[in-house]
Amino acid sequence: MSPEQLSESEPSRSEPSDAELITALRSGAVDALGVLYARHSGLVYGVALKLLKDTHEAEDLTQAIFLSLIQKDHYDPKRGSLRTFLAILTRSRAIDRLRKRTRSQKHLRQQISEQSEKLTSTETGLDTISEMEQSEDVRNALSQLSSTEQEVLKMAYYDGLSQSKIAQELELSLGTVKSRSRRGLMKLRQILSHVVERV
Repeated sequence: MSPEQLSESEPSRSEPSDAELITALRSGAVDALGVLYARHSGLVYGVALKLLKDTHEAEDLTQAIFLSLIQKDHYDPKRGSLRTFLAILTRSRAIDRLRKRTRSQKHLRQQISEQSEKLTSTETGLDTISEMEQSEDVRNALSQLSSTEQEVLKMAYYDGLSQSKIAQELELSLGTVKSRSRRGLMKLRQILSHVVERV
């Protein structure tokens, strides 16, 4: 992302202002969103990437921010520029995602830890498992699961969804989601047990 993209200038006099485009958008002129996106997406993406440190997440958040201009009526031109509003909104949404990610990671680590407790009852063994949870071993273990098991665990891990929400999203029964989650965690325990033996 070039500096030029991150600091687009305000429109020239021959172009509609941000306030005019927002008014047009709220009147149903959806093409106004494309102009706003071209004008300010670099700023939004830059803020998102700086906080999230992930290009895919930053792109996803950028799209969500601009879609929110259609779906919600939060921005008031009288209270400041659209660029300032978008920068603040993006920062807020990115921080929300970081908090959600932290909660999800903590939840998965807790589940793996609970399933791994049977491996050893010694303090040293538990310390080893704790270290593995922070390493690439867990990611490698996840990649060895079936696609359906990975899907359920990743939705819980990356998206922070509850099992009932996952069931709703995938249009599955809650029992099926619980079964896939349990199976996946059991396999993780078996895979991680081999890692413990190597340490």
